[in-house]
Amino acid sequence: MRVADTGEFGLIARVTARLPGGRACLLGPGDDAAVVAAPDGRVAASTDVLVEGRHFRRDWSSARDVGHRAAAANLADIAAMGAVPTALLVAFCAPPNLDVRWAEELADGLAAEAALVDASVVGGDMSASPTLTIAVTALGDLGGRAPVVRSGARPGDVVAVNGRLGFAAAGYTVLSRGFRTPKLLVEAFRRPEVPYFAGPEAARFGATSMIDISDGLLADLGHIAAASDVVIDVQRELFTVPGQIRDAALALSVNPFDWILGGGDDHALAATFPADVALPAGWVVIGTVSDGPAGVTVDGRPYRGAGGWDHFK
Repeated sequence: MRVADTGEFGLIARVTARLPGGRACLLGPGDDAAVVAAPDGRVAASTDVLVEGRHFRRDWSSARDVGHRAAAANLADIAAMGAVPTALLVAFCAPPNLDVRWAEELADGLAAEAALVDASVVGGDMSASPTLTIAVTALGDLGGRAPVVRSGARPGDVVAVNGRLGFAAAGYTVLSRGFRTPKLLVEAFRRPEVPYFAGPEAARFGATSMIDISDGLLADLGHIAAASDVVIDVQRELFTVPGQIRDAALALSVNPFDWILGGGDDHALAATFPADVALPAGWVVIGTVSDGPAGVTVDGRPYRGAGGWDHFK
């Protein structure tokens, strides 16, 4: 059955029936607007969009995979502010001949990823479009804490990461070369494993700045460096190159650090902390913050490889 056969409201009914409410959802889909609890009195909000052919391919990823990715990209941004995700709003634009099952499985993926943090899809919109597009807005609760912003890094801080780096980029390279293994890397591209709870915990431990690694470690650290007017130096000797990354890089003639330093889509978190702070579990120091012209260096020098993803290049 095509989405054109169900009609807009028939499709809405089929999709929303697959979306359970979360703890913060006071009123879910069905009215002109949802109602979401905001105990803190402030709401963290972020929006991201996935466009077929640009961000995903249906021959590489299932609809459920795309749902997980679309939710993760937004929920990670909320975690990077030190907030706890509470709800998602989803805009879905699809060709009229799209199979209804694809839309239903997309909803399943969105709901499953949101459930990892006890959030829910509370509403959205649908439209016909020649290009399959999923736009997601995430909401979150700061729990009484100040948001952890990009402009807070200070000279003397250490730089640390939590989560996987380079796995999704390696998976993308594997898929783009026509392979489907190693499964670990391909699945990392299809469904990122995001350390959601590390964001609020880092805020409690005194993180001075934080960011979600979506476009590449060096590119995203560059946003912190620019906003904080500092130099961030990343030291390669502080990284452990996982065996699967090393083996895939050797087989594909790729420098593994091109994936680790320049690859995005894993949605790890990077943060700066005062040097005297005992870091919470899961955080690994990878560099330092110092005075100087704002920018990012690797081992004290400008990095010659690609530092990350630019949507318009």
